[in-house]
Amino acid sequence: MLQRRAFALCLLLLAPALAFAHGPTPQRADETLVIAAPPEAVWAVLSRFGSLGEWHPLVKKLEATGGDAAGAERVVTLEKGEIKEGLDEIDPAAHRISYRLLTENAEAIPVSFYTQTIEVKPDGAGSLVSWDARFYRADTTNEPPEDRNDEAAVAAMTDFIQQGLKGLQAKVTGK
Repeated sequence: MLQRRAFALCLLLLAPALAFAHGPTPQRADETLVIAAPPEAVWAVLSRFGSLGEWHPLVKKLEATGGDAAGAERVVTLEKGEIKEGLDEIDPAAHRISYRLLTENAEAIPVSFYTQTIEVKPDGAGSLVSWDARFYRADTTNEPPEDRNDEAAVAAMTDFIQQGLKGLQAKVTGK
């Protein structure tokens, strides 16, 4: 009985500390866009892992190795620096590509890790492109600065995805 009381007392004393020691939580950014082109035309552009620099307006330079198979890598140069990404999966039948951040650069994008999936599905005569990202903020401490907190990470990833979708649309439709 005495042991149970001692254990309960320890839990009561530790509970406030544990409540504040939580660290970052997973964040997400999910965007979609309908493109007036058949899925095969969108997929032809999207499926080349090394082509991101040809259609994403925020990409200044891109160097890719490993082709278009799982395990391929690319170094993406953005306005504020480079990040390195790795291709996890490419599924031509499902028109889906998934990749992850391998080397972070909080100056370029204020996240410490992400996975992203882009999928193309038929939508009438066009295509519905879904771009989903799961990530953690750049500063994983309990009190991050404003430029590296959850809000900054969500804003940056949402902007990156939205601009990417618009760039993909322009590339595919020629507009």
